[in-house]
Amino acid sequence: MKIIILGAGRVGQSVADSLVSERNDITVIDTDAARLRDLESRFDLRGVVGNGIEPAVLAEAGAEDTDLLIACAAQDETNLVCCKVAQLVFNIPKRIARVRSNGFTLDERLTGPEGFGVDRIICPEESLTRYIGKLIEYPEAMQVREFAGGRACLVSVRARVGAPMVGHTIGALRESAPELAVRMVAIYRRFPDEPDRFIACDGSTRIEPGDEVFVLAAHEHIAKVLAALHRPASQQSQPVRRIMIAGGGRVGLRLARQLSQASGRFHIKIIEDHADRCVELASALPSDVLVLQGDTTDEDLLGDEGVEEVDLFLALTDDDEDNIMSCLLAKRMGAKRVLALINRRSYADLMHGTQIDIALSPAQAMLGELLAYVRQGDVQAVHSLRRGVAEALEIVARGDRKSSRVVGREVSALQLPHDVHMGLIVRGLPDASGGAVLREPEVIIPRSATVIESNDHVVFFLPNKRLVRDVEKLFRVSATYF
Repeated sequence: MKIIILGAGRVGQSVADSLVSERNDITVIDTDAARLRDLESRFDLRGVVGNGIEPAVLAEAGAEDTDLLIACAAQDETNLVCCKVAQLVFNIPKRIARVRSNGFTLDERLTGPEGFGVDRIICPEESLTRYIGKLIEYPEAMQVREFAGGRACLVSVRARVGAPMVGHTIGALRESAPELAVRMVAIYRRFPDEPDRFIACDGSTRIEPGDEVFVLAAHEHIAKVLAALHRPASQQSQPVRRIMIAGGGRVGLRLARQLSQASGRFHIKIIEDHADRCVELASALPSDVLVLQGDTTDEDLLGDEGVEEVDLFLALTDDDEDNIMSCLLAKRMGAKRVLALINRRSYADLMHGTQIDIALSPAQAMLGELLAYVRQGDVQAVHSLRRGVAEALEIVARGDRKSSRVVGREVSALQLPHDVHMGLIVRGLPDASGGAVLREPEVIIPRSATVIESNDHVVFFLPNKRLVRDVEKLFRVSATYF
């Protein structure tokens, strides 16, 4: 696919990194020539210096035969105008814009074909707050990704000594609860002096303490699975109540506003260094959210504000080093769980799963929304995992036995690559035409004899995203299907 990316900032670089690795033809537009030279030296892509709202610059980038435009420059106005120019002058089929303002998402007339011509608006801050909200809902989880409109989830959790499922083989766990719509699809195991190693899951695989376990399950089973892998049966669940947010920027404000809507559920404190911003936060948030001025790495401040009683400490400033240090300090002082927002991928790789419980990359949180537009076939959802190495993919089976290589066939007959793991099937969802739902949707754990039906939503776990093309090709219908 031929793709133009407007903006070589943090989001643009992360998007380019992911898409280039999938053998797409990428061109990046930016006004900063030095930044583009750096990108060209690291990735197999072309840089064009200029303003992306100018038709001549888009033409130089190859807009005449481009398949997808991703406008993720710093300014909302630039991204919106670029999409409109791409629509009117070059008729680029798909146009995605990064927009921070909420106003555009509330009125489709502004973004539709008669407006700015945007097919999809993506807001990294909104993606982050939505994702952090899921981590608050499931405090044992390291990652939570949704499929089929939230009916199924992929979660990752750190296995702990004494938890009911830890120390047993996957086969034994299946036999003990065969009726549960749950499947373990991957394990990443720690080894001394080397990175975590992928362990393929089969019936003989034993779950060991310290493993990061990836589980696909129906939504209603998620809490039970997380508990069984993370804490002893005698230990009660401890929901998140006390939250401390380090950094009152866009993400911190949006998250505090979202959490404060659940009146009385959370006790929230925000620490912000700049006095003017503290005034803005105090005026924008309910009175029960406490706004404090200070340094997020100040040990005395954290101690005075009771960080040892905090259920979740969130470092959400724009400075990676400050986020890392404040999380390490908060953890040492007794915070139960800490999350650091880290833009640099190398830092996130170093910190994930250490004293910092969750190292979250803003670009990775929203990358799946972009990837769903790049994928071929009827892909409904894509989630980038393990810092972009692995991927979870939801794809819909279309056609019939004559036009499809999967519909009407047993799972054992599908020619899937060896490492591709079919996790679950969601059956009974409305089809794309909006037809009537004839039955209640159900989550199915596929067995060898399970037959794939048309309109099944099939969720895969791929330890290496190079396998994506093979899955897409298998699910592609022939020309006889309309």
